[in-house]
Amino acid sequence: MSEQDFGMHYTPPTSDTIQTKPFPIRGERANYVNKPHVIAMVGLPARGKTYISKKLCRYLNWIGINTKVFNLGEYRRHATTAYQCHEFFRPDNIKAMAIRNQCAMDALTDVCQWLENGEGEVAVFDATNSTIERREMINDIVVRKMDFKLFFVESVCNDPEIVEQNIMEVKVSSPDYTNMNKEEVLADFMQRIEHYQEKYQPLDENYEADLSFMKIYNTGEKVLVHKHEGHIQSRIVYYLMNIHIVPRTIYLTRHGESLMNLEGRIGGDSDLSERGHTYANALAEYIAQQDIQGLRVWTSWLKRTIQTTTDVKAPQERWKALNEIDAGICEEMTYEEIASKYPTDFAARDQNKFSYRYPRGESYEDLVARLEPVIMELERQGNVLVVSHQAVLRCLLAYFLDKSSDELPYLQVPLHTIMKLTPVAYGCKVEQIRLPIDAVDTHRPRPKIPGYLDERFCSKSIGRRT
Repeated sequence: MSEQDFGMHYTPPTSDTIQTKPFPIRGERANYVNKPHVIAMVGLPARGKTYISKKLCRYLNWIGINTKVFNLGEYRRHATTAYQCHEFFRPDNIKAMAIRNQCAMDALTDVCQWLENGEGEVAVFDATNSTIERREMINDIVVRKMDFKLFFVESVCNDPEIVEQNIMEVKVSSPDYTNMNKEEVLADFMQRIEHYQEKYQPLDENYEADLSFMKIYNTGEKVLVHKHEGHIQSRIVYYLMNIHIVPRTIYLTRHGESLMNLEGRIGGDSDLSERGHTYANALAEYIAQQDIQGLRVWTSWLKRTIQTTTDVKAPQERWKALNEIDAGICEEMTYEEIASKYPTDFAARDQNKFSYRYPRGESYEDLVARLEPVIMELERQGNVLVVSHQAVLRCLLAYFLDKSSDELPYLQVPLHTIMKLTPVAYGCKVEQIRLPIDAVDTHRPRPKIPGYLDERFCSKSIGRRT
């Protein structure tokens, strides 16, 4: 008998109506690397190669690809104390050139061993690699000998202001210049660049047609991509096309205290509590006092974040990707109720909180995948205020602060606190601003015994935590 016989109209299931997530196996990794990759930087000194290397490493580790940077300058400083000034980098300094070539071989050997032993999946070789001869040597070892994938990333910068700014922000603190003032550092380093320029050969799709590479001009003004291969290289290209170095500030905060927070319940879509509304007013006042140019405000689709930003005077956007982690069958339950009703699941989550997926819900690993477009857009934007939820902000903080997947689910993100993130040379500075409105403490630290429930989260304590 057909549906028409019953007068029924069949509607196919959608992502909004179906109850299970499209991830059938708990803890399943979203990003596999079938063949080890080497990402080799190219470019003159002070072109942002180390900045790109460190950011790329942080991003790949965040999405679950085990990545490490091998910086040739560190190998050179470990091998010799012979560096006194720019003369060390003269092309005709035979003794110094022998040291530099040996350091490059040592670094490449370590890269290949690290990948071959299965310790990692992507190695970033952070060096100038500024001649065709050097790149051919890398290709010979990495591709022909080891059968790994190789992708070159060249940073080209012809803007003298950017180069000088990079030297003054980064190189003055280099171990090479411990006893020099800023003017001496700038003068010496500019001469170091001149020595490299004598032999510098940019990547060229005609002379090096077989290589896979991308060239980034003036910190993202223009990008050229040549023969990139496969999923990993595509992800790298997409990421590096989105990063920029324009100074900006990112403000992260949870919504104000909610009614479900008072009851110790997770998830749901409840309204703010009285103290939560007080925080919303205080947040609007704080943001107004900062006089932030071009500020944009992002919230989730849930009421408590939207209510928190009601009085913030700035353009606002709602992101479904910023919704709290989906607790599936455990939504709107207390930890005490979960431990009582689903003791096996409760203990399993404590054993591997990052990969554990709530039945019919999400894991932190799923959440990272969901938040990748948010990270891409944050990298493109100027000043942003993100008002979201505990698990979501843990994932965002882990990206900016380079935290491991083991640390991520336990990062402290208290209510009624603003986290001010300011990108600096090779990382991110974080400042916590606690606004003086009491709130419950929803942080459950890593338990010593999996499945053990601290009495703070039992019914007699709920609602009294501040």
